[in-house]
Amino acid sequence: MFAVVFPGQGAQAVGMAGDFQERFAVSRQAFEEASDATGLALGRIVAEGPESELRRTEITQPAILTASIAMYRALEPTLPQPPVAFAGHSLGEYSALVAAGALSLGDAARLVRRRGALMQEAVPEGAGEMAAILGPASDEVARVCAGIDGAVAPANFNAPTQTVIAGASAAVQAACEALRAAGARVMKLDVSAPFHCELMRSAMEKLAPLLAETAFRDARIPVISNVSAAAYTKASEAQMLLRDQVCAPVRWVECVQGLVARGARVQLEVGPGKVLSGLAGRIDKGLGRANVASVADLDGARAALAQVSA
Repeated sequence: MFAVVFPGQGAQAVGMAGDFQERFAVSRQAFEEASDATGLALGRIVAEGPESELRRTEITQPAILTASIAMYRALEPTLPQPPVAFAGHSLGEYSALVAAGALSLGDAARLVRRRGALMQEAVPEGAGEMAAILGPASDEVARVCAGIDGAVAPANFNAPTQTVIAGASAAVQAACEALRAAGARVMKLDVSAPFHCELMRSAMEKLAPLLAETAFRDARIPVISNVSAAAYTKASEAQMLLRDQVCAPVRWVECVQGLVARGARVQLEVGPGKVLSGLAGRIDKGLGRANVASVADLDGARAALAQVSA
């Protein structure tokens, strides 16, 4: 048995899913559907860039979503069996819901375009930061953040010894200094806003009515929530959890553990990049990994899944 996961913001690259658009009609149709829904020329932007345009959060989010679903739609008919569950990192949870039949691609693309714009607007440029902390356990990172004067807290629990923090710039810098002094490796992230922290509250409040008026359906296959790390299928749960996700930390370690608990022996990452595959190896060394980021990856992914589906 296997589970499918989808990447979040930061995985974007000019040219992503280009080979899928060239080869598969369903992939081209995915880009057409999302472009019609958002009014963005996503196929052109993804294929040609420039990178500066693709990096704009309100474009990045629908672009990654669409590229991921374009790849999944090409792969899905050849899967040996349905996945036991879906999950996605932050933005990727929207891709998971589309793949699970809970949300149309057009509605998801509209939502994440607005989500990206609201997140960007929530904090003035330069007022917030994010940083990856490597080395200490997540509870130690949380303890240090709690002792800092100002808004800073864990935003992504990505691996047992990799936690991303987010908040006001001065507070993040102070936390980084304290953690570095304690032996941690610290990497400032090149992001446009401090996601998944309390500073995103205005974005959460503005996104809530948009989620409430969107036509969600019950998912055909369970999706693991970033917020609760629990599986859900109900449309009402999806709306609530996506609202809360804007401010809540991404509990990715527990999400992957939840996939394993549901019987997944392989994690299949579908979408640009291989970040989630790398994290899976640090979360559970016994979990097999496969990824589809290009057409050339399809045969290897199918072979890996066939071994655990026999």
